[in-house]
Amino acid sequence: MPDNDRPDGSGRAALRADCGNCFALCCVALTLTRSADFAVNKAAGTPCHNLRDDFRCGIHTRLRTEGFPGCTVYDCFGAGQKVSQETFGGRDWRGAPDTAQQMFQVFPVVRQLHELLWYLTEAATLAPARPLRGEIRRAQEATERLARLEAGALADLDVAAHRGEVAALLARTSELVRATAPGRKKRNHRGGDLIGARLKGADLRGADLRGAYLIAADLSGADLRLADLIGADFRDADLSGADLTGALFLTQAQLNAARGSGATRLPPSLGRPAHWAR
Repeated sequence: MPDNDRPDGSGRAALRADCGNCFALCCVALTLTRSADFAVNKAAGTPCHNLRDDFRCGIHTRLRTEGFPGCTVYDCFGAGQKVSQETFGGRDWRGAPDTAQQMFQVFPVVRQLHELLWYLTEAATLAPARPLRGEIRRAQEATERLARLEAGALADLDVAAHRGEVAALLARTSELVRATAPGRKKRNHRGGDLIGARLKGADLRGADLRGAYLIAADLSGADLRLADLIGADFRDADLSGADLTGALFLTQAQLNAARGSGATRLPPSLGRPAHWAR
């Protein structure tokens, strides 16, 4: 089980992508649909045409300018190296083609489990959720056990059912933490359509933004402390000058999908995307 998260995020080391120890699974296993995020259509199980023989991307430094910004946003939460080096013992799909189909099937399953571990690791550190700490710890242990299953068992795993159980626990955690935010009324935008919303300078402390569509929303200068951001879609949202310190369940992928500035305040466990304004 991963260590509880530390202020610098070091407790999540196993949940961060290590592309050097992965067989480019995200470049092969996943479907790409031609759109603003990807310049081409690609079927699942088919290597991207930019993938080199050494499992590296041939346009890694030019992904955004070449029409692949979606690749710069994607995060496997460390599932790539887990499946490559542990589940399949370092056998790659090119050298051992008989492993390819199952490897590509298992990768998204482990990715979901590792994403849950990212959230649970954070939940275990939240003081207001202390009454749930035992349940959170048991959920961590159960999720890690599942991620260690052999390939056949992972391929047959009902990951949606497990995800549902963990999601319910995380929702209870969120309620306890958000209740400590200042103000009597906490905004509920769970799953809401906030595409292009004008929320500049908005006080969203303790808001429920779980699964909200915030595509191209103006959140510049907004206060998002203690807001629940699980699954919120921040594609092209403006987070310039926003305060995200203490935001709940924020991921690097969400930040990478958004726009921001040097004045955007982030949790210490996450990094400022290279494409953000300085």
